[in-house]
Amino acid sequence: MTREQALKLVQEKVKTKNLVKHMLAVEAGMRALAPRFGGDPARWALAGLVHDLDYEETKDRPDLHGHRTVELLRGSGFADEEILQAILAHAGHREPQRPMEIALTAADPLTGLVVAAALVHPERLAGLTPHNVLNRYREKGFARSASREGIASCRRLGLELDEFVTTVLTAMQGIQGELGL
Repeated sequence: MTREQALKLVQEKVKTKNLVKHMLAVEAGMRALAPRFGGDPARWALAGLVHDLDYEETKDRPDLHGHRTVELLRGSGFADEEILQAILAHAGHREPQRPMEIALTAADPLTGLVVAAALVHPERLAGLTPHNVLNRYREKGFARSASREGIASCRRLGLELDEFVTTVLTAMQGIQGELGL
């Protein structure tokens, strides 16, 4: 599946603009993380782009989240098992083991935290620094839905939190126009 095909699928299945932006943010973060672990940036980015295809359909049924995406992708002939397993791992259906799985599980909530931090920063995403994001990370009441445990799982990849935040933030800043931040 090419990025163009995946983007078309996202546009067909996802109606909420902010969810599409979230998926683009995770795509950018995953693309930036891939080379650090010997991964193919295009494949890792694809995992980030399609990871929440079923979110709108399954938001009230978390037990189905991820499974529906995998069914949809397999039904369209997509057979990259590493990406499919990463989608299931990010949704909590299996313990993340491989680098792609761990990265997706950690990058997913981090992008939410970065967006929340950008929304309260006077210069939005462009002026946000890793220090700003880490300060918000430490605030328990800020962006509560951004799982700190999920974000901290970056350490399983051998990445310190500041390095992980810097990598994903920089990737998101690279597409800030698409993110509207």
